Amino acid sequence: MKDDLATILERGEIELKGQFLLGSNYTFLVTIQYRGREIPAVYKPRRGEQPLWDFPENSLAGREVAAYLVSEALGFGFVPLTLLRDGPFGPGSLQQYIDYNPNYHYFTFKPADRERLRPVALFDLLVNNADRKGSHLLIQKRTRRLYAIDHGLCFHVEDKLRTVIWDFAGERVPEELIAALRAFRGALHGSLASALAPYLSSEEIAALAARLEALLEDPVFPYPPADRRAFPYPPV
Repeated sequence: MKDDLATILERGEIELKGQFLLGSNYTFLVTIQYRGREIPAVYKPRRGEQPLWDFPENSLAGREVAAYLVSEALGFGFVPLTLLRDGPFGPGSLQQYIDYNPNYHYFTFKPADRERLRPVALFDLLVNNADRKGSHLLIQKRTRRLYAIDHGLCFHVEDKLRTVIWDFAGERVPEELIAALRAFRGALHGSLASALAPYLSSEEIAALAARLEALLEDPVFPYPPADRRAFPYPPV
C-alpha cells in the first residue's frame, strides 16, 4: 500500500486544487493522478518559503522529507509519506493528505489521545522541532490513527525545541521507546545518514546523532527550559 502511494506521489500528474491560507509559507492542496488513480496531497514549494534568520534559505521542504525518514526509521510511522519532487511552482515537498477533523487537535484531544503522544514528544526531542503547534497533531477520521505534520523547522544544530507537548516532563522514557532509539542508532550509522544527506547538512546530521546519544544516556522527558521560549507562537 505504501509502495503504491509512493509511486503515485513520485510519478503522478499534479493538479492544484487550492491554497491553505494559515501559515507563513505557501502550502497547496493538490490531487495526484496516476494510471486511473487519484489521491489528495499537500504541496509546499521551496519558492514559497519565507526567509528565516536561523534556518538556511529554501531548506524547509527538505526538512519535511528528513522528518518522514526519521519517523520511519524509528518505526513510529506517524509522519505522512513525504517526498521531494518538482511541481507547478518548482521543487517542493509533497505529502500524503490525511483526512481529519481540524477542530480536534492537541488542545481539544480527549485524555486517551493525549496519552498517545509520548512517541511524538520523543521524536520532537530527537529532531529538535522548533514549531510543534497543537494543530500539527491529527487523528485520521476513518482509522483513528495518529499523525504529526509540519516539520519544516526541525534539525537545527542549536537547541530550538518549542512545543506544546510538555505533558510528560520529568517522566522516564518508556522502555519500548528506548528500544526504538537503540534501533535508530544502528540505522543512523548505516544507510539512513546517506538518505538524509540530500536534505540536511553534515553538521545537522551530526547534531541529530548527538541528541540521540544524549537521550540514550539520560532517557527522561525534559522540563521546559527557563532561559528561552519553550512554546511555539501561535500555539495552535
